[in-house]
Amino acid sequence: MSAEFVLETKDLTVGYDGTALINGVNIEVKAGKIVTLIGPNGAGKSTILKTIAGHLEKVGGAVYLSGRPFEKLTAHDVSLELSVMLTERLRTELLTCADVVETGRYPYTGRLGILSDDDREKVREAMEMVHVWDLRARDFMQLSDGQRQRIMLARAICQEPRTIMLDEPTNYLDIHYQIELLNVLRHLVSTRGVGVIMSLHELPLARKVSDHIICVKGDSIVAQGPPEEIFTPAVIDELYDLEPGTFDPVSGNIELDPLPS
Repeated sequence: MSAEFVLETKDLTVGYDGTALINGVNIEVKAGKIVTLIGPNGAGKSTILKTIAGHLEKVGGAVYLSGRPFEKLTAHDVSLELSVMLTERLRTELLTCADVVETGRYPYTGRLGILSDDDREKVREAMEMVHVWDLRARDFMQLSDGQRQRIMLARAICQEPRTIMLDEPTNYLDIHYQIELLNVLRHLVSTRGVGVIMSLHELPLARKVSDHIICVKGDSIVAQGPPEEIFTPAVIDELYDLEPGTFDPVSGNIELDPLPS
């Protein structure tokens, strides 16, 4: 496979207990690009991401990180390539927010897990990037869902991977922090050449932030391409079964049919 892609799947089949749910998943993520999965609730976006990350066993096909087969990589190799931020809530005991972010440095600290001054500076940089440095001494479990989401993004950034994977990262965030989070991702992509693959429900945000869109529905990828090809009434109306209602390509919003007079 091509090392041009930081993450790639080839004819990937995902499912549970060996039963296929989605077939023929072909994804290519380049360094410095954002790829976003969209589709109805329950379509399988999270299942695809969990399978790529190795959290679920694939039914068929292959996953590659920087051109190397996933199954031939050690856990340490994977941690240098891929940082994962999924929807499951991290459960911690007596850890501060700084402690949680520091775990992103463990791939670099050796067996003893002792952070150097350089590691601690990277922790600070990551927390400042997502504006949570003031929370560093707080108990992670005492935070709001939105605050935890931002701490976990800081942890992913601190890991310095080639690819960041996020499953519905704007969940629990108000619009201010949704925009802030996506701007952070854009900054990482443009300044560090990080590749990003994520799922989003907010179509206007997906349209603005993504370089490539993948539409998931039923048992397959039904369409993929640049935003200008995907965010059309024909594609979005079919993807979400909008009738009654329609997608407005000008505003990027879903329009309701007028009420009968």
